[in-house]
Amino acid sequence: MKIPTAYIDGFARGREADPERAGNYIAHTMIGDPSAEAMVLDLDAVGQEESSRLIRAGMVGDDEGLRDAPRSVREFFASCAEPPEWVDLPPFLPGCRMFHRNTRLVLAGMVAGVLVEGFATNIAKSFFLTGRLRDQGVRRLKQNNRHMLEIFMPGGMANHADGWTHSIRVRLVHAKLRNMLAKSDEWDVDELGVPLSSAHLGFAISAFSARLLKHLKSLGASFDEEERRSFMAVWRYSGYLMGIPETILFRDEADALEIFRIGRICEPPPSMESIVMASSLINSAPLFAGLEERTERQKLAGYIAQVSRALIGNELADELMYPESPTLGFLWKFRLMHRIEGIKNKLNPGRARDNSNLTTILDVSMFDDEGISYNLPDHVYAEQSSQW
Repeated sequence: MKIPTAYIDGFARGREADPERAGNYIAHTMIGDPSAEAMVLDLDAVGQEESSRLIRAGMVGDDEGLRDAPRSVREFFASCAEPPEWVDLPPFLPGCRMFHRNTRLVLAGMVAGVLVEGFATNIAKSFFLTGRLRDQGVRRLKQNNRHMLEIFMPGGMANHADGWTHSIRVRLVHAKLRNMLAKSDEWDVDELGVPLSSAHLGFAISAFSARLLKHLKSLGASFDEEERRSFMAVWRYSGYLMGIPETILFRDEADALEIFRIGRICEPPPSMESIVMASSLINSAPLFAGLEERTERQKLAGYIAQVSRALIGNELADELMYPESPTLGFLWKFRLMHRIEGIKNKLNPGRARDNSNLTTILDVSMFDDEGISYNLPDHVYAEQSSQW
């Protein structure tokens, strides 16, 4: 097994904790997504406009529109249209209900919890190099929220529904960026492994699901065991559509937590890029929430940093150079305020409508007048790429 040099020390630590999982994680640092990468290479040859048309045809199941498409494109969409045998759509509904009942807390857990924890790994390096949060950061965050919203809409994961198409769109964007980063002088495969590797995607989907459930409980969310399993199942199928190999894709919540735990052990300590990306995320959040006044933005960013420190723990927060802030009793107070907010909404139905979870997620999600964009990035640096 080829071990990227950045992971030699982490692999040694990981083998002490769980040799099999550590070996599997490191092996996947050298694995990308061959079928998607071959497809986007073929699409490069036909130009952006035709590429977008072919992707749209595949997304909506237009076989006639794909008749003259490159073979890689036709085979890619044919494989996506056949869900694995473990997918069962009706049990996704309890997870959808849980998501929409707790949307505000889901957003808080994502921004202040799992996204920051993801940036504490080498995942941060690809984001830093491309500038996906440094430039157009608000748009990227809103696109991420749109993906999450669509996969948790009832029926959203059926073939050609919006959750299904958004998951595949993420896969194609990753494949295009992976190809461009691999050719970039700034990416060293021998040191870092494959850009946007299967290891990192498997780690990320485990965080978005199981780790997010942990943060949701800390923030005061309510859900039962059926909803818990359903929430995990939705994320698992989305991860499959995003091209994560089943060899690193979690089976259930316990498996996801172990992938996350061993991945953290195998990853190098937070880098300069991790610190920059975590800071960019915290400071971008007020902007995509719609705050433009400087003092208000700074106040909210400081509060989000406090929430984040309470969720991720003081050790990681210090490594990411968070400002000092007390955490004792902070989450208890957060949960109390959340319960008070719920009581106020019950007593005042009009207030509840104005502050509904659906309104919140719609406000912070990316919706373009022309619908879903199937353009792909055409430059490794976000500031030099066409809009996608």
